[in-house]
Amino acid sequence: MASAIEDYALLGDCETAILVSRDGSMDWLCWPRFDSDACFAALLGGPEHGRWLVAPEGPVVRSTRRYRGDTLILETDFETADGAVTVIDFMPPRGDASDVVRIVVGRAGRVAMRTELIVRFGYGCTVPWVSRLEEGGLRAVAGPDMLVLRTPVPLHGEKLTSVASFTVSAGERVPFVLTYSPSYRIAPEPVDAELALRETELFWQDWIGRCTYDGAWADAVRRSLVTLKALTNRPTGGIVAAATTSLPEQLGGVRNWDYRHCWLRDSTFTLQVLMNAGFYEEADAWRDWLLRAAAGNPDQLQIMYGLAGERRLLEWEADWLPGYEGAKPVRIGNAAASQLQLDVYGELMDTMHQARRGGLGRNEAGWKLQRALLAHLERIWDQPDEGIWETRGGRRHFTFSKVMAWVAFDRGIKSAEQFGVDGPIDRWKTLRRRIHEEVCANGYDAEAGCFVQSYGAKEPDAALLLLPIVGFLPAEDPRVRGTVAAVERHLLKDGFVQRYDTEKVVDGLPPGEGSFLACSFWLVDAYVLQNRRAEALELFERLLGLRNDLGLLSEEYDARAGRLVGNFPQAFSHIALVDSVHNLTRDAEPAKQRSSDGGKESA
Repeated sequence: MASAIEDYALLGDCETAILVSRDGSMDWLCWPRFDSDACFAALLGGPEHGRWLVAPEGPVVRSTRRYRGDTLILETDFETADGAVTVIDFMPPRGDASDVVRIVVGRAGRVAMRTELIVRFGYGCTVPWVSRLEEGGLRAVAGPDMLVLRTPVPLHGEKLTSVASFTVSAGERVPFVLTYSPSYRIAPEPVDAELALRETELFWQDWIGRCTYDGAWADAVRRSLVTLKALTNRPTGGIVAAATTSLPEQLGGVRNWDYRHCWLRDSTFTLQVLMNAGFYEEADAWRDWLLRAAAGNPDQLQIMYGLAGERRLLEWEADWLPGYEGAKPVRIGNAAASQLQLDVYGELMDTMHQARRGGLGRNEAGWKLQRALLAHLERIWDQPDEGIWETRGGRRHFTFSKVMAWVAFDRGIKSAEQFGVDGPIDRWKTLRRRIHEEVCANGYDAEAGCFVQSYGAKEPDAALLLLPIVGFLPAEDPRVRGTVAAVERHLLKDGFVQRYDTEKVVDGLPPGEGSFLACSFWLVDAYVLQNRRAEALELFERLLGLRNDLGLLSEEYDARAGRLVGNFPQAFSHIALVDSVHNLTRDAEPAKQRSSDGGKESA
């Protein structure tokens, strides 16, 4: 069985990622891209579905691990009765090929070690042909894929597994380098493991050295930013929501989704986090990715895209995988890509407006696209949709979707007024006023004293915590205060916030999921905006305590099981963490930035 989600570390080369457990087993790796087929899929099954173990052969008395500074170089210390070793794991910045490097360093005594390499292409179902290279090393080939392992340790085959036992003494360093290449090419050139280690450390030190934030919780901010960088596809600028698919939102449940795609919804949060931390190059690349992905006929806008802007994200099930701790099905691709979700129009318009405000520069082609999207939104904003949470229980008039349609026109107006771009401002103002009035009339329950998830519903939705942040209403408005209170009463469970009550809302799935960590950070932000600082700090510290020992967060948290759940690590959770830090330390700066006018109502 795979390790607990919180027991995994993240490695990456800004094009793909690895999850490696405390016991030295790499249980998840998709090569060559985040969304490629996995060649190590033990995370969603067992060792027979692919993994790479490097660990002591006998009992481990004690183990600890850490990242080397603000890098993605993982150091795991193992102590046995006979001595101590450190396993250094990392992925060098990608050159002609993509590599995984493992260096076993003897620290004391003599430690018997074992390595087991089980390569299973195609998400654990394809056994490759393994052969020896003339110059040394092993080559595993199946169809289009090839892995080459080079090490001074002699390996042999056992039951379709490449294994070896070896001993490491104090002062010795034993390298392993695993390289991916298309199978039609010749084997890639060998990599000097020690040189790659120095270059990888310099890469991450140089990158995080550009971070401009040095206030409270700086370590948590830097680790979140490194994680966000690791989830960025360097060639395209796209940022995946998570490195994994089908880690369940409820242990043993069916809410298992593929998050190795790029969501438009995350765009404004992502852009602001990058700009506020000084990473304008990454922010500009994300903005450019967004424009390329969204380009085309406005009525074909999707809520998510592939790493390079791919639109066909067909959802299918890998039925040979038993799933994480038995949570099935294992889904590849995401059918929600075809849903209508009106909020993404607001996110895209907000992102582009914030980019202009942040100094990323004008983009005439981008404004033409924005105008075309607003023209399309004029025709569809009053339709029901699937909403921010991508429900599969049928379309409804979701309140937050309408609010974000308001945001779209509001940001179009502000862009025209503040930056001189052309547009039918008067018509947009009329629509903005009309949408605002409709939401306040139909999305607000006067009897309950709060905004509700959809027109006519009685239940709140945690996304409504964003109303003051996007500028729809000021934080001190009684309707906003009532909505925050309703979220506290109905969705604040065991100290953390759920997206909505799955027992009461028909979303097309069996009820039950963890608390959504981004929503919990949004409550922190709402407290800050309402000058409830003590409550904000208490909740924020509680959320920080959910990070694993390496500072990583998943999508959700199961308070009763005391477990992280959902895909891991989750970009949205880390983005929300950084936003909350800025709000706590800079007088609610990101929230006021995004509202564009400090939370003052525009109608």
